[in-house]
Amino acid sequence: MATEQELSDFLKSVEKRAFKRSLYHVRNEEAALDIVQDSMLKLSEHYGDKPVAELPMLFQRILSNCTLDWFRRQKTRNALFSNMSDFEGPGEDGMDFDLLEAYSGPDNGERAESAEDETTRAQTFREIETEIQELPARQREAFLMRYWEEMDVAETAAAMGCSEGSVKTHCFRAIQTLSKALKAKGIEL
Repeated sequence: MATEQELSDFLKSVEKRAFKRSLYHVRNEEAALDIVQDSMLKLSEHYGDKPVAELPMLFQRILSNCTLDWFRRQKTRNALFSNMSDFEGPGEDGMDFDLLEAYSGPDNGERAESAEDETTRAQTFREIETEIQELPARQREAFLMRYWEEMDVAETAAAMGCSEGSVKTHCFRAIQTLSKALKAKGIEL
C-alpha cells in the first residue's frame, strides 16, 4: 500500500515524461497538461491505496485512456463546431525537457564537448524527436513505453490493452521507420 509520500514521489518522478508523451500525441501544450493532471488525479483518487510497484503500470494505462478520451472529445467538438481548430503544433519555446534527456547522459566531466559537438547532439535529438512524432500513434505509444519508460513487453501490453505480440510488432515497425528516416537524414545511431 502506497503512503501519501510514496504516491507524491511517484507522481513527481513521472510528470515530465508523462507531459512529453501526451504532447507527442495531442500536439497541444495546454491539452497535454490537462491530460497529465487528470491522469494524476485519477491515479490518486482511485488507486492511491495500491502497492507502489503497481503504480507505474496503472498510471500508464490511465494516461493512455485520458489521451483517448481527449481525442474523443475533440472529435465530438470538431463535428459540432467544424470551424474550431484546437490542434496546434508543439511550440519550441518554454520546453525545458528534451525527449532523450536520459540518453544524453549527465555531465560527469568525462570529457568536455566542444560547442560544435553539443550543437550536433542537440540537432540529432531534435531530429529524433521529430521522427518520433511522425510515427503512427500505436507505434509511438509502444516505442515510448518500451524504450523511454523502460517498461517490459508484458507491462506495455497491459497498459496499451493489447497482446504482447502486438507490442513487439509496433516496436519493431517503429524502430524500422525511425532507423530508415534518420538514415535518410544522415544520422547513424
